[in-house]
Amino acid sequence: MDYVKPSEVLASMIEAGKTKAELGIMQLIVRGSLGGAILACATTLAFTATAQTKIPMVGALLFPVGFVMIILLGLELVTGSFALVPLAVLEKRTTIKRMLGNFFWVIIGHLIGCAVYAALYGLTITKMGTDMSNPLIQTLITTSEAKTTAYKSMGAEGMTLVFIKAMLCNWMVTLGAVMAMTSKSTSGKIFAMWLPILTFFGQGFEHTVVNFFVIPAGMMLGANVSFADWWIWNGIPVLIGNFAGGLLFTGILLYLSQKSFKPGASSEAGLTPGRDTVISATAALEKSL
Repeated sequence: MDYVKPSEVLASMIEAGKTKAELGIMQLIVRGSLGGAILACATTLAFTATAQTKIPMVGALLFPVGFVMIILLGLELVTGSFALVPLAVLEKRTTIKRMLGNFFWVIIGHLIGCAVYAALYGLTITKMGTDMSNPLIQTLITTSEAKTTAYKSMGAEGMTLVFIKAMLCNWMVTLGAVMAMTSKSTSGKIFAMWLPILTFFGQGFEHTVVNFFVIPAGMMLGANVSFADWWIWNGIPVLIGNFAGGLLFTGILLYLSQKSFKPGASSEAGLTPGRDTVISATAALEKSL
């Protein structure tokens, strides 16, 4: 059987977090760039499918292909790392400095990859800037504005809404990264991670890396969105919301669900046992945030 038990998955999550934290800057930038570009390509695939079928859920069904390619190729997706690297910090397998360095350089890579794909895709659907009739042009413009100025028009409620949607999004995205660890076979990994990614995209939640492509692409094509609109009403709150959702809903809660709360009991995951360990580890993370 290729099924991996939850306790073993937790050990894999911590080991993956440690490995990611130890990658060099160039590796993080290159892997982040490829991860961003691939996810952006999957986004346009989903938009194309929606435009052709007039059924948004068809696009959502196809979108996970990008996530699958990223995970199977061992590339970087910062939103997935939000649930993994902090656990390595909790278990003292890496440092806060390395964790923040990982996040920073992968985000830089995502921005590069998404920007390059946005420029190339923009030239493609406009036929080198000579034809603005492709319906996907308006899709990108409308989506870009819906993810920024639409929240801006709502004021404080809009800021709260985008944060909540970002938390819910990365709960599912990080579950996708973790679900890939529940199977030893390629087919099992693909099916397992497909489920939560479909769930997030089909409900229109907010994902940092997807937005790194959609919003700039819309701006390039004429969306009424400024650089400040992008970062104030989407970029920063979505990034924070994705981190909070991935860390809390997937990282911390799965961690606590597999840790022993009985004094002296051993952990199946091979981690330091006991209730005091959980409490001290949680306190250590709180101090680091």
